[in-house]
Amino acid sequence: MTLTKNKYYFEALDNYPYSLPSCLEALNYALSYDPEDADSLCLMGRIYSEMLFDYEKAKLYFEEAMQCNISNLNTPQYHIKCLLDNEDLDDAEKLIDYSLKIKGIDKSRILIHQSLLFEIRLEYKQALKPLKLARAFAYDQCMLDFLKSREKFIKSKMPQKKKKKIIEKKKKH
Repeated sequence: MTLTKNKYYFEALDNYPYSLPSCLEALNYALSYDPEDADSLCLMGRIYSEMLFDYEKAKLYFEEAMQCNISNLNTPQYHIKCLLDNEDLDDAEKLIDYSLKIKGIDKSRILIHQSLLFEIRLEYKQALKPLKLARAFAYDQCMLDFLKSREKFIKSKMPQKKKKKIIEKKKKH
């Protein structure tokens, strides 16, 4: 049974997001074999969140996945993104705090979500802190480059007080 379920889950994952009908067909087979498979439930949540933008239904799938396997390494990052997209910021913050304690989770990705949470709240200085911490958990150049570009982007959004004051002084003279 496990091999069949895994076969259908991997088939669904292989078809996501390029062939949603094939993905959904395989995913429904996987869930019919094991309705409590956290990875399949997580993928279903991703479809509702990332493709259909039905965040409420997506949250139900993510919550069910978390209940089925509380230590699943895939579910938290997608669940957090869904919560952020739906502006459920307090719930996202709680899940981020919990996720950072899960052994083996990709902490740098979770910290990126934490940074995004602060950015959404317009707390730009706070948004830079998780990105700096994420560098310690980045294990390839691509991630380091991404983190640097995020820092640069957030800094570009920060109010430029010093420049404003200099311009104002020049106008007075």
